[in-house]
Amino acid sequence: MAKDTNESSNLNVHTVLDDGSTSLGEEVRKLRKARGKSLLFVATAIGRSVSFVSQVERGQAEPSIADLKAIAKTLGVPFGWFFLSEATPNIERGKIVRSDVRRKLGTVTDGLIEELLSPNIGGGFEMFLSTFEPGASLTEPTTRATEEEGYVVSGCLNLWIDEQFFQVSAGDSFRIANQSFRWDNPHNAEAVVVWVIAPPVY
Repeated sequence: MAKDTNESSNLNVHTVLDDGSTSLGEEVRKLRKARGKSLLFVATAIGRSVSFVSQVERGQAEPSIADLKAIAKTLGVPFGWFFLSEATPNIERGKIVRSDVRRKLGTVTDGLIEELLSPNIGGGFEMFLSTFEPGASLTEPTTRATEEEGYVVSGCLNLWIDEQFFQVSAGDSFRIANQSFRWDNPHNAEAVVVWVIAPPVY
């Protein structure tokens, strides 16, 4: 049975969460919709009622730390996704992303680190800084209903677009438009790519 009472030992999340223009509930809603998940899916996964999750998204209920950890796990992001640096001025929130407070995305691919460069999710596109560690690879072709472009900041990356092979290196850029792709970094150095996706998939 779904529980609707917070654990009394939990911290007040609003003392440590972003209190700028985007509320915690809005962050949860944007992330859920970006993942294409229903309220029922999230509620079932975290052991809460649909009403509770809806109230959290509308700012009418305060989730516990345990709730947020469960939501983060369910929607595939680190727990820290919901937290922003207290040093970030309110005027910058939603507009500026400083290098030391980028949000890291969870990934199923070992050796790939994805950091959100966009101030938040839910816009017309998303921009990431993708770091491909030496030896990392995506062996199974992936196809998304998106248009994606990348700019290689440093290193080299092997890239297959519709199984056509390319090697891209620092200064090169590429486009993937509703096509299958996979990648591989067989080199001894990281490959760093600014990656843009539209519409958002994360």
